[in-house]
Amino acid sequence: MTIDAPVTVALGAALTAAATLAAALLWDRFRAVGRTLLCVVVTLLLSATCALQLNRLTVAYPSWSALVAAPSQEPALSTGLPVRPGGGRLLTVMVPGRASGLTLTMGVYLPAAYDSPEGAGRRFPVIEMFHGYPGSPSTWVRRLKVVQHLDEEILAGRMAPTVVLLPYQTPRRLLDTECTNLARGPQTETFLTEDVAAYATTHYRVRTDRAGWGLIGYSAGGFCAMNLALRHPHRYAAAASLSGDAGPGIAVGDGSENTTNNVAWRLQHLPQPRVAFYVAWAADDRESRDGSRAVVRLARPPLTVTAVELPGGGHSHSLWRRMESPALDWLSGRLARAVPVTG
Repeated sequence: MTIDAPVTVALGAALTAAATLAAALLWDRFRAVGRTLLCVVVTLLLSATCALQLNRLTVAYPSWSALVAAPSQEPALSTGLPVRPGGGRLLTVMVPGRASGLTLTMGVYLPAAYDSPEGAGRRFPVIEMFHGYPGSPSTWVRRLKVVQHLDEEILAGRMAPTVVLLPYQTPRRLLDTECTNLARGPQTETFLTEDVAAYATTHYRVRTDRAGWGLIGYSAGGFCAMNLALRHPHRYAAAASLSGDAGPGIAVGDGSENTTNNVAWRLQHLPQPRVAFYVAWAADDRESRDGSRAVVRLARPPLTVTAVELPGGGHSHSLWRRMESPALDWLSGRLARAVPVTG
C-alpha cells in the first residue's frame, strides 16, 4: 500500500470516523484531561487524513520512504524498461550540481526511436518538464500520465521523437523555490538551466543548441517555464505554461519576485527575446487566468504567444491532462528535429 494510494486515504478516513464515534460514546466517562486526549486523537487523525489526500493529489511524497528521504534519494520512477510495447522508456538518474551545489534526482524519458538503429546516430531535441508545488516529477508520471501522452503523440506523428527531462525543483519537498535562485537558499535556477543541461548533453544524444530545447510546466511549473525562457533565451527556444501565473508565489529574498523574476514585469520593462510561448488556462481559475491573460496582453514581437483558454476545469490534474498533449505537440513543432551525430 503506497502513501499516495486511494486505499491509504480511505483507511485514514475510516480510522478518523472510528475515533470520532469512540469519542462520542466515551465522552461522559472522562473528565477534562481524558476529553482533551480524545479531541487530540481525533484532530491528529483528521489532519493526517487530509495530508494524505493532499499528497495523493500532488505526489509530493511518492512513497513512505520519501517521507524521510531527500529528493536526492528519490526511488526510481521506473525500471528503465519500455513502459508499453513500442513505447519509450523512463529512467531515474542523479544529477550532480557542479554549478549550483545541488544534487537532485531527475526522470529521463527516452523515446522508442532513441534506441532504434536509425536513432543511434542522431541527436534528439529536449523538453524539460516542471512540476507544481507541492509536487514532484512523480506527479507528471502518476497523475498526468505523461509517458502515455508522449508515446501516443510520437507514435501518431503529432510530436517528433524527443528526450524529456523531469527534474526536481527543490532539495526539500516543502520548500517552494519557483525555479529561482533564492537569495539565501538553494540555487535552483542554476541547477535547472546549467547542471541539468550539462548532464543531459554529456550522458545522452541530445541537441546542444537552443533550437532543440524547450520547457513546459503546470501550475507553478508553468511560471517556471515562462520565466526561465525569458531569463535564458540563449538556451531555450520555446516554453509552454499550463495554468501558470505571471509571477512567483514566493519571496525570492532580493525583491526580484517583483522585477526580474516576474514574467509580467520583464515583458513590460525589458526587451522581449525571440522565444515562443504557449499559454493555456481555464476561465474559472482566477489566479492563473489573470496572470496568463497579462502575459498574452504584454507580449510583443519578436516574442510570440499562442493562447488557449478553456471554459472550465479549475486548477486541477484533470485539466492539465486535457492540456498536455496539445501543448506537447505545439512545443515539438517549435523545436528543431533530431540531427546526425557529428564528430
